[in-house]
Amino acid sequence: MARIRVREVVDAPAGLVWTELSDIASHVEWMADAAAIRFTGDRHQGVGTTFDCVTRVGPLRTVDRMTVTSWVEGREIGVRHEGLVTGEGRFTLRRRWRGRGDRTVVSWSERLRFPWYIGGPVTAVLAKPILRRIWRGNLRRLAARCTAPSP
Repeated sequence: MARIRVREVVDAPAGLVWTELSDIASHVEWMADAAAIRFTGDRHQGVGTTFDCVTRVGPLRTVDRMTVTSWVEGREIGVRHEGLVTGEGRFTLRRRWRGRGDRTVVSWSERLRFPWYIGGPVTAVLAKPILRRIWRGNLRRLAARCTAPSP
């Protein structure tokens, strides 16, 4: 199993960051590894929301079936992954005031299991630094969306 955690301090209030994060359909705009999201039910937010996410890392592609397992308005989104790679993930937001302004710490944690037929624990060890780098970039792009000047 791979346990991966990344975080980013965003120079924006938690409410603004939550607005971006809770718009699941827009994740493909800032997640380099999310090629497409297709909702598989009527819900697009909240616990019970289900969607298929076409995930790509380099030349590898897979479809993750995702279910939102926790949703704390303004603070947390948890998901369960089913597909080639299974596991659980969680985004959390925490307000942070420093100096001049309201900032938000965005944390992303994942516990992923790779099947034995693609190397299991060995693949997990190899994938961890790659996924960490991709997800750090994802959070930087999320931060940029939250701090971009209004048109």
